[in-house]
Amino acid sequence: MPQLREARTEDHAAMVGGVQRWWGDSRSPEESRELSLLLPRLFLQHFARTSLVLEDESGVRAFLVGFDSADRPDEAYIHFVGVDPALRGRGAARRLYTAFFERAAAAGRTTVRAVTSPQNRGSIAFHRAMGFEAEPGDREIDGVPVHTDYDGPGQDRVAFRRAL
Repeated sequence: MPQLREARTEDHAAMVGGVQRWWGDSRSPEESRELSLLLPRLFLQHFARTSLVLEDESGVRAFLVGFDSADRPDEAYIHFVGVDPALRGRGAARRLYTAFFERAAAAGRTTVRAVTSPQNRGSIAFHRAMGFEAEPGDREIDGVPVHTDYDGPGQDRVAFRRAL
């Protein structure tokens, strides 16, 4: 079972490499590279204490990049989560989320937020299973509330909120 620890700046290359490998089965190499751009080094330079890694002798196997909001003192945010396909369905993401919730609550946070794309049915189901509620959007897709152009033109998102 991989060990849980706080992320470190030095984990950046392993995390980016993981995204490019782990999503290779569902995306083109270019799409996987673009996805990895959501993980600039600055997240680990400024939010390593609130980000988590699952690691074993082979290296980083899963990670969660999250932070306590600077502008919303009651909130924390989960920005990006990656899990090696060999660990999917074995509780790795649940373990990361649970540890993040515990740390956010200990820091006085009462709400955790996250977003995902409306096409990512697995992510939507996982967030709901973890106690998140989808926030009302400006339209629905297959019964899921969606925020149109949330992250820019054509970048629709499902916005989640979970009370701690």
